[in-house]
Amino acid sequence: MLRIATKSPTYLLCLVLLATGCATPVGVSRVDPRTVHRTLTRNVLSSGRLSEPTVIAFEHHDLRELLDAEPVRALAAMHEVMRAQPQPRPDVLFALAEASFRQAETGGDRAYFLASAIYAYAFLFPEDDAHTPSPYDPRYRLACDLYNRGLTAGFASEAGGEVMLQTATHVLPFGKLAVAFDATSRNWGARHLTRFVPAAELEIRGLRNRYRQSGIGAPLAADAPPSNPEAYASDFLPRNVKVPLNALLRIDAPRQQLHGESIEGVLELRIGFEEEVVEIEGREVPLELERTAHLAYMLAESSIWEREYKGFLFGDLTHEETRLLGLRPYVRGRTPVVLVHGTASSAGRWADMLNDLESDPRIRANYQFWFFSYDTGNPVAYSALLLRESIRDALKRFDPEGTDPALRDMVLIGHSQGGLLVKMATVDSGTRYWDQVSRVPLDELKVAPATRKLLADALFLKPEPYVGRVVFIATPHRGSFVAGNRIAHWLASLVKLPSHLGRIGIDLLNNEPSAFRVQGLKRLPSSVDNMTPGNTLIKVLASLPVSDGIPAHSIVAVKGHGPVAMDDDGVVEYSSAHIEEAVSELVVRSHHSVQDHPDAIEEVRRILLLHRGLD
Repeated sequence: MLRIATKSPTYLLCLVLLATGCATPVGVSRVDPRTVHRTLTRNVLSSGRLSEPTVIAFEHHDLRELLDAEPVRALAAMHEVMRAQPQPRPDVLFALAEASFRQAETGGDRAYFLASAIYAYAFLFPEDDAHTPSPYDPRYRLACDLYNRGLTAGFASEAGGEVMLQTATHVLPFGKLAVAFDATSRNWGARHLTRFVPAAELEIRGLRNRYRQSGIGAPLAADAPPSNPEAYASDFLPRNVKVPLNALLRIDAPRQQLHGESIEGVLELRIGFEEEVVEIEGREVPLELERTAHLAYMLAESSIWEREYKGFLFGDLTHEETRLLGLRPYVRGRTPVVLVHGTASSAGRWADMLNDLESDPRIRANYQFWFFSYDTGNPVAYSALLLRESIRDALKRFDPEGTDPALRDMVLIGHSQGGLLVKMATVDSGTRYWDQVSRVPLDELKVAPATRKLLADALFLKPEPYVGRVVFIATPHRGSFVAGNRIAHWLASLVKLPSHLGRIGIDLLNNEPSAFRVQGLKRLPSSVDNMTPGNTLIKVLASLPVSDGIPAHSIVAVKGHGPVAMDDDGVVEYSSAHIEEAVSELVVRSHHSVQDHPDAIEEVRRILLLHRGLD
């Protein structure tokens, strides 16, 4: 009989121990570096999951499991841990800030947003400098974002689209927050700030780059309607101007206040145009600002886009008070850059250039941008006259005593037809224009005094004393081949000139028809007529050099990849855009709207830095 030996329990236990002996309680395994980075950098704002430092802090106090199961109880317990510490530890404050933010998002109680902001502020700005977190600590930047987002969400309106800035008392998970707000800070000159929109939450389209200034505080954009029509006419700003703002809740001795049940803070509002830093606990801290979002928000609600083609066909759209405008009030000592758009266009077409240039702190500190708008179907000489008159009026308004040298050293930049308007502010024409169109001296012309004055102002040119430098972009100095085609002239025949120009035309053509060298005219020429190659105005202007002492730069667009001299941009040939007197010329492979091309923008940046000796 075969007998089988039975293994003893001791023998079986030994086999199990041998089988598992190669697995240690603690070990490592190699993983993909991206996985490591995601683990190290994940946080409640980027992934909805708490960061490692926060998880560790709750683990240290045996609250990790409770945080997963009952987060409200865990937060209350961690708050008591913080209150029991004579000097609240940074790791506890940060963990409370991040976990409170998650609870606000998942639990729907906005009180936790404000709690998150308070904890984050206490982490960032302790009363004792020795406990200030290092800027190299990844928690530092995240705490700034938790504070900024906490304010935006905590002070949001019921509908959530706006931030409510007011004196109020708010319920916190551990007590109350008393907020003081100076309502007069909503006054901005003769305007009143209203409708505060969270700028960081705006999605942007139509601009290539989005620029932010990282810092502290909630970035906002606000409406600033004028308090009365007279205020609007005098402050040089568009009616629908948007203002970049920063809202900061300042809490004195935040760690000390957290030991009690009541927190007091002051809500401060700052204009992003005017301030970029704030002092907190003796430190200079940058403000969080959303410059690109503010610009896009303003342009999205602007009426300028619908005026582009209407402004070409109907010459009475642009009113006197809206011709030359800035996006912010005049600042003494900053050189104006006057941007002049082209035909069937608007000031909005400078958006990419403005966005990129104003991202440069050197440009912001030394320049202010003004935009000239005009009805682009009107005669070129008339539009150029309006440009010069608008700038002169601005000088009288801002600097009647002539004590700001920056206003006598402007940079004028014109695209396409706008370049022709700019050039007419830089030349000495003498009687050249008039001699080409009339057989009779202007003084002997039998017309109304108003007609004679307009002709003298528009056609007898002297270099304007405020011009320090000019930049021509895709400018048809010798005309545009598109302006010369039949379709363009058919469109030009539809242009309705301003009523006062119509009356002047009747005065000229009815009273003195024989005085003019061109016979059979039935109307004043439009801009298309003026820009047709061979037209009298364009021929005379091309023959006049930019005055000595005014450096001229040229940016020329060509579409093709062949010889530059034989190419064009679809509207203007290189041979028309090129001028000999330019101290620099940059050729960009682009269509006619080259003003938004990165190479053109960088060239304008170079020129502006050169102009102020910052290159």
